[in-house]
Amino acid sequence: MRLIAFLTFTAAAVFGTAAQAQVNVKIGVLNDMSSLYADISGPGSVTAAKMAVEDFNPAAHGMKVEIVSADHQNKPDVGSNIARQWFDVDHVDVIVDVPTSSVALAVSDVAREKNKVFLISGAASSDLTGPKCTPNNVHWTYDTWMLANGTGKALVKTGGDTWFFLTSDYAFGHALEHDAAAVVTANGGKVLGEVLHPLNTQDFSSFLLQAQASKAKIIGLANAGGDTINAIKQGAEFGITAGGQQFAGLLVFVTDVNALGLKTAQGLVLTETWYWDMNDANRAWTKRWQAENAGKLPSMVVAGVYAETLHYLKAVATLKSAPDGKAVVNQMKALPTEDPLFGKGYIRADGRKIHPAYLFQVKKPEESKYPGDDYILRATIPAEEAFRPLKDGNCPMVTN
Repeated sequence: MRLIAFLTFTAAAVFGTAAQAQVNVKIGVLNDMSSLYADISGPGSVTAAKMAVEDFNPAAHGMKVEIVSADHQNKPDVGSNIARQWFDVDHVDVIVDVPTSSVALAVSDVAREKNKVFLISGAASSDLTGPKCTPNNVHWTYDTWMLANGTGKALVKTGGDTWFFLTSDYAFGHALEHDAAAVVTANGGKVLGEVLHPLNTQDFSSFLLQAQASKAKIIGLANAGGDTINAIKQGAEFGITAGGQQFAGLLVFVTDVNALGLKTAQGLVLTETWYWDMNDANRAWTKRWQAENAGKLPSMVVAGVYAETLHYLKAVATLKSAPDGKAVVNQMKALPTEDPLFGKGYIRADGRKIHPAYLFQVKKPEESKYPGDDYILRATIPAEEAFRPLKDGNCPMVTN
C-alpha cells in the first residue's frame, strides 16, 4: 500500500503541474485512549477529526487526507517517541489533540524541531502560549488561565474567599493551581494551602482530610478526568459538602458530570468553551458524533479537535502545501476562523485561538429534563476577556 501511494504521488509530481498536483495530508490524533482522559478525548477525538475531514471534502480541493491515531499513555517519553516516528517515518504532517500537558509540552518540542504542525485541544497548560509558545503550535479549546479566570473569579466574588487546592502533580495541575491562586488573590481571596497528588489517584482520603482540616470555603480541584471524579465522589463520602465546604472543579467536563450523576455534581460551578446542548448547531453535530460513539456526550475537547482540524485543512488548501509547518500555522493565523461549533474567531500571534467562554452551574436532578441536560448558563465571558492578554503571556514570539 505504501508503494502504491508513493507511485501515485510521484506520477502527480512528474505529469501534473504544481497547481494540479494532489496535496496529500496525514493527520495524527494522539491522546489517552485507555485511561483517565479517554472519555474526554480518546476514540471520540478520532471521530471528530474524521468528521472535520468529511465536512471539508478534500477531493473538492484537490487533496487526499489520511488519519492515524495512537495512545500516548499520559507519558511524555511515549508521546514524544510516537511524534518522532510519525514525523520521520510515517510522514505525518500534523498532530492534534494531546491531553496531558506534560505530554503536550514534549510533543511541542518535537513538532518545532521537525517543523510540523501541532494543534492542541486536550492539553490545558497556558505555558503553551506563554513561555513555551512556538511558531508551530495552535492552542485551540481552553487553557488553565481561562479556567481559573472564569471559575475562580466567579466563586471569590460570590463569597468563596478562602481556598485549599488538591493538585495533580504534573505540569497541568501545577499550571492550573498557579493560575487559579493568582485569580483568587487578585480578587481579594486567600489561599490557605495545597496538597499534591499523583496522576490517576484512586484513594483521595488523606488529601481530602487535609483539605477538610484547612476549613477553606472552597476546595479547588486542580486536576481532571478520573481524578476529579474520584475526589468529588470520595469527598461526598467524607461529608465535605455537607459540612459547608464547596468543591470548585477547575476543569470539569460534561462527561465527568455524567459519571458523577447530578445528585453528586449538583451546584458545581465550572467553565467551558463549548457545550453540546447550547444551540441547534451543537446538537446536530452531537447527533452525528454519537452515532460513532455509542450515544455518549462529546466534551469540548472533541469539539475543539473538529474545529482545529477543519481550520487546518482550510489553511493547507489555501497554501496548496502541507510539509512546512510554520507556513501552515502562519496561514491559519492569517485566515479568520469560522466553524459550526465555535463560530467566528481568530488565532493570535502566540498561537492562542480566541473565542468566548461560558460559566455554567450543574443542575439539580429535578431541573434536568433529559439525559445530558446538565448545565445552567450563568455567564458568557466575551472572547477578548476569556483568555490571558497577549502582553501578559511572556511568549518569546511576541514583542510588547
